[in-house]
Order: sequence, then structure tokens, then C-alpha cells
Amino acid sequence: MAGYHLDLQLLPLFEGLTAAETDQFLAGMNASVRRYEKGKYVLQAGKKNENIGVIVEGEIQVISEDVHGNESVSHSLERGALVGITTAILPDKAMNLSLVATTNVLVLWIPYNILLTSGARMGRIHGVVMKHLLQVFAWKTVIMAEKIQLLSQKTLRERIVLYLQQKMWRQGVDKVHIPGRIQMAKELECNRSALTRELSIMKAEGIISFEDDWMQLCVEKRL
Repeated sequence: MAGYHLDLQLLPLFEGLTAAETDQFLAGMNASVRRYEKGKYVLQAGKKNENIGVIVEGEIQVISEDVHGNESVSHSLERGALVGITTAILPDKAMNLSLVATTNVLVLWIPYNILLTSGARMGRIHGVVMKHLLQVFAWKTVIMAEKIQLLSQKTLRERIVLYLQQKMWRQGVDKVHIPGRIQMAKELECNRSALTRELSIMKAEGIISFEDDWMQLCVEKRL
């Protein structure tokens, strides 16, 4: 496959590789790109998966499902994020996490078994990719720590402020992209009406400004 058409060589997984090296790697892995429409499952809890995915375009939400069918949104994933790692590496371990496209999404899928056994054949290219995979595992630990910190806040306002600060750090901008109110309420684990009410109050007090798809903390009034 020709990865340069989607700028795949610019994804974090392939940092340090040229476009030609990225194409060589993808061809050797029998990798493929698949499109998912908004609202569709990218991976579903309990379903077998043998591939490691890389988000090429769009946004995906990680959703935890309990035995009663109740859903809890963990976090959102954007371009460059990896998905399906745990289920690909531990195929016999049933996971209660689903991945749902919150926009139209493109995902690059790499067969894990081929990746695992191609080191000698791919040489330096394989080493670069495996290094980035290990960095992803470390990043997942950071995300889990952020979620724990977020839910430990005593008030909804404190959660909102910390949520935006975390988004600012991840996205590297002050005006951050946010999901819709339903998804945001799930991420904050709060009532949607309560969230909408608190956001309106915070906006009136000059603490935040926002439109439908972005939000910004005012520098003078972060608390």
C-alpha cells in the first residue's frame, strides 16, 4: 500500500522513518486501511482482534461496559493514537472496552503476529516501530493516571477545569477541541444537564469561553 497518500510517515508510530521506509514496512506487514462511519464500532468488547490499529483520521472514544450494559467513557483518541494493542497481544483475555467512532474515522491495521516475527527481515525499520510501541504503553499509563486524578476532584467545576487543562496539554493549544456534551458528560462521569448548567455559569463568570466544538480556559480565572 502507498502510505504517503495519507501522510502515514508523519504518524508518531513511524517517526524517524522516511516515506519510502514507511511504505516498505506497511507492505511487509500486509497492513490495510479501513474506514468507519461516525457512531460505528471500531472494536467491540468481547470480540476477537488480531491487529494493532493506528488512527489515521478522525476521533475514537474508549467506552467501558459493565455486566449490566452500563457505559462509561474513559477517554478520546485522535490521529496517531494506537488501538487494539491489548486484545491483539492477549487474544484470550476478554476485554470490556469498546472503541466507537465519534467522527468518520480511518484506521491503519497491522497484523500483530507478522509484526512480532518480522524483526530479522525488517531490521532497523522494525526496531524504530517497536520503540514507539513501547512508548505507547507508557503513554497509556499517563492517561490512566489522568483519569484517576480527574475523577478524584470534589466538584464538577474542578473536574471541568482539570479536564480542559489535560486537553490543553495533550493538544498543545489553549483553545481545545472537545466532543459533544453527551460525550463530555460521559468522560466527566456527570449528568449532562448538570454539565450544561455549570458550563453556562462558568462562561457567565468569565472562567471559560466556548462554542459547539471548542472550549478555552480564561488565563485570569483558571479556578
